[in-house]
Amino acid sequence: MSERIYGLLGRTLCHSWSVPIHAAAGNGAYRLIELEPHELPGFLSRPDIGGLNVTIPYKRDVMPLCDVIDPAAREIGSVNTIVRRDGKLYAWNTDITGFLYMADLAGVELKGRKVVILGGGGTSLTAQAAARAAGAREIAVITRSGPSNYETLSHHADGEIVINTTPVGMYPNTGAAPVNLERFSACQGVLDVVYNPRRTALLLQAEALGLPCSDGLPMLVAQAIAAEELFFNQRIDPAENRRILALLRQRMENMVLIGMPGCGKSTVGGALAKLTGREAVDLDVEIVKSAGKSIPAIFAEDGEPAFRALEQTAAARFGAESGKVIICGGGIVKDAENYGLLRQNGRIYQLDRAIETLPTAGRPLSQGADLAAMAAEREPLYRRFRDIRIDNNGSAAESAAAIWRDFCADSDSQRT
Repeated sequence: MSERIYGLLGRTLCHSWSVPIHAAAGNGAYRLIELEPHELPGFLSRPDIGGLNVTIPYKRDVMPLCDVIDPAAREIGSVNTIVRRDGKLYAWNTDITGFLYMADLAGVELKGRKVVILGGGGTSLTAQAAARAAGAREIAVITRSGPSNYETLSHHADGEIVINTTPVGMYPNTGAAPVNLERFSACQGVLDVVYNPRRTALLLQAEALGLPCSDGLPMLVAQAIAAEELFFNQRIDPAENRRILALLRQRMENMVLIGMPGCGKSTVGGALAKLTGREAVDLDVEIVKSAGKSIPAIFAEDGEPAFRALEQTAAARFGAESGKVIICGGGIVKDAENYGLLRQNGRIYQLDRAIETLPTAGRPLSQGADLAAMAAEREPLYRRFRDIRIDNNGSAAESAAAIWRDFCADSDSQRT
């Protein structure tokens, strides 16, 4: 395998997850191949090419350089998989396989539905082909300047499935959504091909509305497995899609700890980092670094609003990252905007400890406060933020183990 070239061909690939996907599928030779446009012809003429995936901006550019193009890929108008066989370059588009897998896994039914597709690029062509193959009743493609555009979106308010194929909301520019789902009163499902963050602003709104939805990671995994089958001309057990997807979910998603001041978040976070080998990020520590003064000093000199602004900045920065243990201050739930910042890439755990055991030293809002009243006031906020509540009246190691068990089970379940 190592004598032939396998990899992802593109221009800027620093945020790609393709290498770990293909490695998990058994292709240890797979690598990232960054080329400038003028380098494509020379590279694709190499006789030692085994199999390549192709990503933006080259999915169309490589087509004239291939010898045989699968009819389905030619109809879509782009290719994402190239294999050299008998001296010729054969090309396919496995994105449609990945797209249909993503929709099926999320329980988003395309058959008989009006599908509204946001964006007109190469991935939009794949989504259109997938919707046709699945028997969509009607397909509307929304672009910035086409006949159906964002100014005329009201003409498609009866859209039942909304699909985002644009990069809006993608890391590092998280938090933006291409449309407001409330404009689609008949909406029954949402798909977003963006996979970092796991939950874009569009998907967070879909969750809030109770709609079945998915990010693009299942599509990425399934198209890669389909490509591996073409690389080596052999079938792969379909169960590999779920296994690799669960593995990536565990690697990518953050574990976020919230709860009352003094409930043990820092201690449990440290135990969780040790258990999992992850980096623990304490937002309060980061706030102190950025402010150049202690938290009591920030409250005394600048006031709580200034502290909350620093807290939100820290939540935005680290909530957009992957694979971390994020330890939050007790009052982070007071600002509703922090929910999306933490939830976009994280599973949120509220640590619960008996009120009478909570320390107050060094905690400006706890000193002299009625902690029972504070807990009662904040409980609806914690409930709004959390995915699960963890009893932390035992040891930190026990709580960390409970969080890790739940986190692994959630990754395996493929819940969105």
